[in-house]
Amino acid sequence: MTEELNRLLIRRVAQRAGVPDNAVDLDGSFDSYGFTSLDAVLLSGELEEFLDRTLPATLLWQHPSIRQLVAFLAGSPSGKEEPAAADGQSAAAPGTGRADGDLAIVGIGCRLPGGADSANELWHLLRTGTDAVGTVPPERWEAYRAVSAAHAAAVDGVNPHGAFLPDVTAFDEEFFGIAPAEAAEMDPQQRLLLEVAWEALEHAGLPPTSEALGRTGVYIGACGDDHGRGALEDLPAITARTGTGAALSVLAARLSYVLDLRGPSLTVDTACSSSLVALHLARQGLLSAECDTALVGGVNLLLSPGVTLNFMESGALSPDGRCRPFAANANGYVRGEGCVVVAVRRLADAQRDGDRVLAVVRATGVNQDGRSNGLMAPSPAAQEELIRSVWRASGLDPSGAGYVEAHGTGTPLGDPIEAGALGAALGRARTPGDPLRIGSVKSNLGHLEGAAGLAGLAKCVLALHHGLIPATLHHTEPNPRIPLDEFGLHVVDRATPWPRTEQPRTAGVSSFGFGGTNAHAVLVEAPAIEQEHNLR
Repeated sequence: MTEELNRLLIRRVAQRAGVPDNAVDLDGSFDSYGFTSLDAVLLSGELEEFLDRTLPATLLWQHPSIRQLVAFLAGSPSGKEEPAAADGQSAAAPGTGRADGDLAIVGIGCRLPGGADSANELWHLLRTGTDAVGTVPPERWEAYRAVSAAHAAAVDGVNPHGAFLPDVTAFDEEFFGIAPAEAAEMDPQQRLLLEVAWEALEHAGLPPTSEALGRTGVYIGACGDDHGRGALEDLPAITARTGTGAALSVLAARLSYVLDLRGPSLTVDTACSSSLVALHLARQGLLSAECDTALVGGVNLLLSPGVTLNFMESGALSPDGRCRPFAANANGYVRGEGCVVVAVRRLADAQRDGDRVLAVVRATGVNQDGRSNGLMAPSPAAQEELIRSVWRASGLDPSGAGYVEAHGTGTPLGDPIEAGALGAALGRARTPGDPLRIGSVKSNLGHLEGAAGLAGLAKCVLALHHGLIPATLHHTEPNPRIPLDEFGLHVVDRATPWPRTEQPRTAGVSSFGFGGTNAHAVLVEAPAIEQEHNLR
């Protein structure tokens, strides 16, 4: 059997890579031979037929070389792996989950597709099951069409679907004391962050001009650099202000400067996990007393068609503009733009000062895939280790998790990998008939990339507050490669009441970067004394 498997796999790898059979290295990763997510799923299906047994779609990601895959298949009659022990070692760095490590989310500001410009408007969008995905505004990429006929043809071929904001140029520079000439050269992401951070502070009841905000840290997640690349390539137009207007580091620095905030100030880029990693770093800053308040944000604007073209080439995007997390007809994700900022304090300080607490951050963690099947290939083991370790650090019983806001991009391979990790870490140990509920806000807002983690966090905060889990849209039929019952999972495909019990509601939020940096957070509903507050 081992020799037959070796021959089959060598033949398929050689065909995919366009090399002779004898040029195939048994220890080379499938990714290095050009295997895509679709190739991996197809080969898994072929092996199922060859071996006459069910195999996970994530097979090549768990065993990324011919030698590792054959060893697994030859030694495992079921083709299934046992989940890691709950007390196994973890590569994550979760921080602390003690009560004195609890953080309070005291304010939310947002500017999101579908007119969700406040926490209340976001909740209305989620509660009503609105899909905010549309097409690119006609004027958005016109400048690229004018470069050349080849550029115009490329723009015409771009996938037009996305969750866009209606106007990313409007800005009241006078309100923020910024000269018009400087404002004109600022990345629109800087402008958007200023507005939304101000609104988050107002929502928290923390006057943005207060001297008490001096020890406030700023932690911003972002990975989109469309403005910066364009500004520095327009050589005749460069001025002394171009650099600060273009630099991603100034996303955080501009906030600290304009609002006179003197805590840590940094922009985090770990791709799609950036803003949830920013929350993790803010938590460390608050617990080490580097700051007393933290503004944690994520921002993403789609100012150029370049990245969209790149993701089209990689097969990551949904051709029809619908993000279908965990669904049978999932065919890729949809890009989205927007901004979310949360104001965070130590829970004890927030309660002492009478702040309204919207939700509690009990634990956070970050880890890395390391050497997986490829630089952009997710690692099921790393995701599982991270989720286990963060829940262990939270001090909460993971079997009591009420909901997990998944990364859930709606890709044919990413979703099965994530579902498998969630099942192994949290789902399989649950009582039969009580599956872990999961979902993804990307079905409503698209994938906000650098801001995606905080978009999911905002959804969780609102669900905890209102006692209702919004529906994940477009989930008409489960992905057959995700055995939900076996994993102990349930995709929330309709708005589901979340009644209060003797135990507080708890939720998890996951966010994974395409370079392999993973983040997870555990949230708990606000203490009972806070429940009467209206979330305005």
